[in-house]
Amino acid sequence: MEFLFEKQLRCVAKEPTLSRFSTLEDDEVSLPIMTDFQTEALRAMVTRVYKHNSFYRQKMTQAGLKPEDIKSLADLAKLPFTTKDELRGKPWILLAADKKDISLISVSTGTTGGEEIYIMQTWKDHFINEFSAGAKPLVNIGAGDICINALPYEMSSAGLSFHKVFMDICAATVVPVGKGGAYSTPEKTVNIMRDLQPTVMISTPSYAITLAEAAAQLNFDLTSLPLKIIWLTGEGCSPAFRDRVEKIWGTKGNFFYGSLEAGVLGIECDAHAGYHIPMGQVILEIIDPETGEVLEPGEIGEVVATPLLRFESPLIRYRTQDLGYIDPDPCSCGAYLPRFFMRGRLVDHITVNEINFSPFYLEEFLMRLPEVGNWYQFVVQPGHNDQLKIRTELAPGVEPTSELAEKLASRMEFAIGIPCEFEFVTKLPRPSSKTVRVVHE
Repeated sequence: MEFLFEKQLRCVAKEPTLSRFSTLEDDEVSLPIMTDFQTEALRAMVTRVYKHNSFYRQKMTQAGLKPEDIKSLADLAKLPFTTKDELRGKPWILLAADKKDISLISVSTGTTGGEEIYIMQTWKDHFINEFSAGAKPLVNIGAGDICINALPYEMSSAGLSFHKVFMDICAATVVPVGKGGAYSTPEKTVNIMRDLQPTVMISTPSYAITLAEAAAQLNFDLTSLPLKIIWLTGEGCSPAFRDRVEKIWGTKGNFFYGSLEAGVLGIECDAHAGYHIPMGQVILEIIDPETGEVLEPGEIGEVVATPLLRFESPLIRYRTQDLGYIDPDPCSCGAYLPRFFMRGRLVDHITVNEINFSPFYLEEFLMRLPEVGNWYQFVVQPGHNDQLKIRTELAPGVEPTSELAEKLASRMEFAIGIPCEFEFVTKLPRPSSKTVRVVHE
């Protein structure tokens, strides 16, 4: 009997645009070549959605556009945006193929509220339409590496996406430990790491701390592992928090930026100088959140993403609600890919004394205080927006006193310029999903 997988491999061909570029080796790829690829991929995608997707065809018609109007990357700005609210509760809205061709459906985590967002991939998009040239050297994982994948595998795309990258693209060994749950407890994950001696781990910043706490309870020294890198993704965190993770685990920690809807958006190199934009996977734009105008390099605005490898469930000019800016200047690591710098999220800002603050900005200064532990909350209280309330655990061995609260409040106020109040707690709840740093009471 012929296996379906083998049959599909013989019958399915890459998109013509991808076929022309996918044979290139990493050292053969340059910025002009990647720009040419992005242009061709964009034109091919726009042509396909106009023919096969009523949602985008209607948007283009309302904008007075036809596929032949998109001739260059500059023409991308003519196309309408896609928003989260347009996708919520509408499973099939992005599909540009038959339902029977769908192989994988992922569901949003729900951290931004509202109905679920469904992202679908056909077998062809998931396995065949792949073009990773230029990005793989930034990952630096290969055969012989044992990768602990401590990301969620259920509903979210996170665990499965990196499983595929590490195993299929990097040819590494993957251990799917997941991120908590009935079977994948932190304690069991620590035991697995002790036995298998991994060289790579990927998880969220907060779960890396949860695993470290489990290791401490089991009297296992994480720095004894032969880890060469920890990849941190799924949640934002400040460089100061990352420094704590690196110290606890005894290895370098690099950030990986992506989303369920748009896939990979940025890969940090060892220089820790921004996320390199994987041009073979996505086009990133920075826009003014109010006007929608595309901003120049260096200007901070909302991140808009257009993935380039999903031809049968395409996403065009997706407003991520993330904030940042693009720096096209070369990185010290030598990679030609431009870099993106994160500056928080539109929906997460904290307002104190009529000043907006990103939680990552506040966390940076909080994590520089050695007396403060790794778990905290910024507390927003209606009618009390004249100061920042910080609820936090203290570092091991530090005693909670009113004098310490006053000292830390003074040091935070000096750093960020607004009054602060500290509330010490013995232990904050450990989240089973994404960590919420801002709570409303």
